[in-house]
Amino acid sequence: MDRIGVIGLGRMGTTIAQRFQLQGHHVLGWTRSGRTVDGIEAAADIPALAAASDTLILSLLDDDAVATVLYQLIACDLTGKQIIDTSTVIPDILKNRVDHINAKGGSAVDAPISGGPELVLAGACGIFIGGDADAASHAKATLSAISNRIFHVGPLGTGLVMKVINNGMIQAYFAGLAEMMPLAKRAGLPMETAMRILCGGPAGMPMIADRLPKVLGEDPTVGFAMSAVAKDNDVFRRVVGSFGLDAPILAIAGEQQKQVLAAGLADADPAAMIPFAYDKG
Repeated sequence: MDRIGVIGLGRMGTTIAQRFQLQGHHVLGWTRSGRTVDGIEAAADIPALAAASDTLILSLLDDDAVATVLYQLIACDLTGKQIIDTSTVIPDILKNRVDHINAKGGSAVDAPISGGPELVLAGACGIFIGGDADAASHAKATLSAISNRIFHVGPLGTGLVMKVINNGMIQAYFAGLAEMMPLAKRAGLPMETAMRILCGGPAGMPMIADRLPKVLGEDPTVGFAMSAVAKDNDVFRRVVGSFGLDAPILAIAGEQQKQVLAAGLADADPAAMIPFAYDKG
């Protein structure tokens, strides 16, 4: 079993660490805030984590966090080690540093995750790997402990591009619902009726159907916070823009998300967007 070092112990990083541990791997964790997780052994610092790990998995909030951690990792001996960045950040953060990682004896892939912590813990999340064939094969063997849906999609950086396409479509669907729900409200159509019909037919989406209890207020748990959705939207739009393209639907979704955050729902599940939009009608 590989020795796994997880850098970043937020909601996703914690679940990644727990899933690897449940699969029999030795897991160490480290986070910039000093936060620890019950049952996950904590490393004193990044050099200690790197020395004790075969695979280093990054699950960090933003561009600056990933850049800072990679800078520290590049100062370590990375011989035979692999860096797997699951963070949702612009691809250039890793691409601009991969030559330094290789020079230190390591390899790297980007492998963003589609699906919240509940899917990671169940081993059913989607993982999109970007990297050369050898690095991707190595990463796929490691990540098989946390998912049965792993795809090598192309060279380094394309993992994140695939996440933009995949999760961007999810955000587009939410944006469409936010446009349609006020119509249901004004027409006197109950939100539950509209949502159950949508989820049971060809206009439905599995991700929404799975969240229906959250939409209807029957399940108060949070799989992925609205604040993280809004952060991802910013990344998605910057990635699209870096290729000289525009995605107006993502801009619309971003504005809707700002309204939800302004209403004090930053820590709510994305399902909260639907009743929020319905109530606006």
